[in-house]
Amino acid sequence: MAQYLVAIHHPDDYDPCIAEDEAMSRDIDALNDEMVAVGVRIFVGGLHPASCATSLLALPDGELCISSGPYLETREHMGGFWVLEATDMDEALAWGCKAALACRAPVEVRPFF
Repeated sequence: MAQYLVAIHHPDDYDPCIAEDEAMSRDIDALNDEMVAVGVRIFVGGLHPASCATSLLALPDGELCISSGPYLETREHMGGFWVLEATDMDEALAWGCKAALACRAPVEVRPFF
């Protein structure tokens, strides 16, 4: 079975204390329980806001550039993710659809090599 990243994307100003109500928490917990019950979930994690990131960039001269904040300057960043083991992309996308509904957020599904 292949492994897939199911990534949740949040806007930069996302505040879980405001955006995530009890119903959403229940939906996410139910999705996690379902993933565990069928044996697809390998790992799950929520991330601090992108403003908490530290970015590392290897420069052509061999030096390393370290900076505060996310590497990409965008209006949305990954807010959390699952690593799943699924039979194929169709199954991974089905889980991604459930994640988008439970998290009420855009989701990206991507296979690992």
